[in-house]
Amino acid sequence: MTPHSVIVPIFDGIQPLDVTGPHEVLMGATALLHALDAGPGYEVSLVATAERPVRAESGLRLVPDGPLPTSGPIGTLLVPGGMGARATAPEFVDWLREAAGRAERVVSVCTGAFPLAAAGLLDGLAATTHWRFAGELGRRYPAVDVQGDAIYLQQGQIWTSAGVSAGIDLALALVEADHGVDVALRIARELVVFLRRPGGQSQFAGPVWSPPARQPSIRTAHDLIHGDPTADLRVPVLAARVGMSERHFSREFTKALGSSPGDYVEQVRVDAARRLLESEPVLVTVAATRSGFGSAETMRRAFLRRVGVPPDHYRRHFAGTAATSSATAIERT
Repeated sequence: MTPHSVIVPIFDGIQPLDVTGPHEVLMGATALLHALDAGPGYEVSLVATAERPVRAESGLRLVPDGPLPTSGPIGTLLVPGGMGARATAPEFVDWLREAAGRAERVVSVCTGAFPLAAAGLLDGLAATTHWRFAGELGRRYPAVDVQGDAIYLQQGQIWTSAGVSAGIDLALALVEADHGVDVALRIARELVVFLRRPGGQSQFAGPVWSPPARQPSIRTAHDLIHGDPTADLRVPVLAARVGMSERHFSREFTKALGSSPGDYVEQVRVDAARRLLESEPVLVTVAATRSGFGSAETMRRAFLRRVGVPPDHYRRHFAGTAATSSATAIERT
């Protein structure tokens, strides 16, 4: 048996962890398979347009093993992201489109989804990318169904993943698909990561923000919401405060800010609760009250919708040590 070939094109402006994370997973699986006498594993090759070191976003230099292959079968074509991926040359997109036809599967990490989309490989498919760039991907390539919260997605032979460290999640999923859950789990344990990360990208995303609306009345409502998330922010109240009918207010607000008033208020309150849970030793019930939710259960349901995990889980993973320890001690008393 021959190893499964993994071709990784690299370029200036690459995100190095998009390369090194999957590389560690795949080569770790290869070493394990050899030890178990269970198969040859993977052969990973870095390729580039020019046979010279490429400079990553952080300044790290990566040395390609050879040029972009122009013929022959490819097992997995893995396209990393980085600022260079969002502005790839037409020649690279042309090569990618042709090479994808010779590959058993095509994979992108982070903003590596951009060149895949430019090559038309994601048309009509659901795909994901780093949460910060999901909106841009959808605007530039409207034929792609961008799922901004997913850690990774598979659509037939096409796999896409979220940003940076999510390449490790994706590579573990590839190993599981190729060699079973036991091998993937052993590699995850060696790397001290989840085999399947709980929740989606939303738990890592920054707070909701939108540019102020040009319409003064909607800007006033926007400021009221952000100024005091604990206030009565129901549509009838907001509409009355800005002197508009409820229907007209809802329509204009949605047009200006991209979501309905109710959805926007809930997201702002979730963000307020996230900041409390990250920084202060408060009970979940207190965080719910101070962020404008009527009850801890209402906040829990909103977190599951918006963040993908419940509030207590979020605090354990994202709060500072002092806040977590103090909150745990309070809850035990």
